[in-house]
Amino acid sequence: MIKVVDKLLLFLYSLIVGVISIFFMSLGFGWLTSRMLSDLLTEFYRSNGIQIGTGIAGIVILLLSFRFFILSLHRGSMSAQSIDQRTEFGDIRISIETIENLALKTASKQRGVKELRARVRASDSGLEIVLRAVIDGESSIPALTEDIQRAVKEHVEDITGIPVSNVAVFIANVVQANTFKSRVE
Repeated sequence: MIKVVDKLLLFLYSLIVGVISIFFMSLGFGWLTSRMLSDLLTEFYRSNGIQIGTGIAGIVILLLSFRFFILSLHRGSMSAQSIDQRTEFGDIRISIETIENLALKTASKQRGVKELRARVRASDSGLEIVLRAVIDGESSIPALTEDIQRAVKEHVEDITGIPVSNVAVFIANVVQANTFKSRVE
């Protein structure tokens, strides 16, 4: 949710900066004459509502600038996502990418699997692994997916020591085999 709000704020900030840059370009290239600018400033100082609105807009832009400044500092210090475990000898950190690669390695050993992608999420009940596969279509899909699920669950739990709560397999497509060959005479 915070990422969506930050994206919306960044969009608004970009629009505001774009309008301000167009104003300065208009000044620099002479699109706004001194007479037009003088009339604009006279009208600005006549209306208290416009002054208050401009002041509030300035405060909002300043707050947005501070928010993005803090985000730029904070995001740079984030490390890769990992799962931390404590043993009697010390701490162990296993990256999510490592677990994804273990799942891919295990699933790719299954006969009939052609392409794979993996996504891992850590939850309170254990690891949730989602595999997206393209298969050759030569074997039973329910049997193949069950074999993949069993193998990935056992292998990841054996290697990492982290319980796997769910392995979901999504069969995205079947590879078309080139069984028709043209004859050259």
